[in-house]
Amino acid sequence: MKVKNISLFLWSAAVMAISFVVGVNYTLAQSGLSMQPLPNQSNPKVINEAVMVANAIPVNNQVVDHPLRAVVRWAENERPKVALINDYTAVMTKQECVGGVVQAAQMMEVKVRHKPFSVYVKFIYPKAMVGQEAIFVAGKYNNKVVGHGVGVQRAFGTMKLDPAGMIAMRGNKYPITEMGILNLIDKLLEVGKRDIKFGECVVNYYEGVKVDGRVCTMIEVTHPTPRINFIFNIARIYVDKELNIPIRYESYDWPKKEGSPVTLIEAYTYQKLKLNVGLTDLDFDPQNPAYNYPNE
Repeated sequence: MKVKNISLFLWSAAVMAISFVVGVNYTLAQSGLSMQPLPNQSNPKVINEAVMVANAIPVNNQVVDHPLRAVVRWAENERPKVALINDYTAVMTKQECVGGVVQAAQMMEVKVRHKPFSVYVKFIYPKAMVGQEAIFVAGKYNNKVVGHGVGVQRAFGTMKLDPAGMIAMRGNKYPITEMGILNLIDKLLEVGKRDIKFGECVVNYYEGVKVDGRVCTMIEVTHPTPRINFIFNIARIYVDKELNIPIRYESYDWPKKEGSPVTLIEAYTYQKLKLNVGLTDLDFDPQNPAYNYPNE
């Protein structure tokens, strides 16, 4: 296999976790996928009192329940179960704000294996990226992303890139090494455990929200007032009711001024998710005959 390190190749490595959101519904329509609207008067909020139960913690010498504690506890309980999943395939969509600019939405076929951590990505949207592939396997290929471009970029051949390097990170918030549902749960735990130290937090639960036909409980976390402690105004976690794992995450920044809409920080969705499908080393090998890596 011919491997080159050419800085002209601007590789957009796929990341963590997931989705189309504000202003990109047209891409879902084009792809044949659909998203149901968020809860409204015809799809009312349902508070699950059992989920709201939390350990009491002291704040200002008073005993109160922090609304995030139940969410953190759920994530702590579910993480070991997700870690036991051997592998999965899905159609993943993502849209991120990078460098103050909301990037165009992307959709890709993904394969993820937990041990050793392995990722295969093939872009299916937008049109300019269709067919672009990337592979990462922890401890293999010198821990580089092995990828190739399409169109004129395909002429550069197969490339090995530092997953955290400037080229691989161009247009991305996170490296491919942080992709996947398990990494998403780890990020939720990291942020939740930090935010639980502070007040000014509202948590609501919405039942019956659908993501690509999958019935979910949507957990909405809101920090009404911008503070240096918080990284988002609103975050929504969509937990698949059958699988009990998050299949969509989205977060928004505070409005630039009063009356302005919130702005997207990041959004990710896993659709057509299939667990424990029996992926092998060949699924993470550029020489897989089913893939379209450039010939040697």
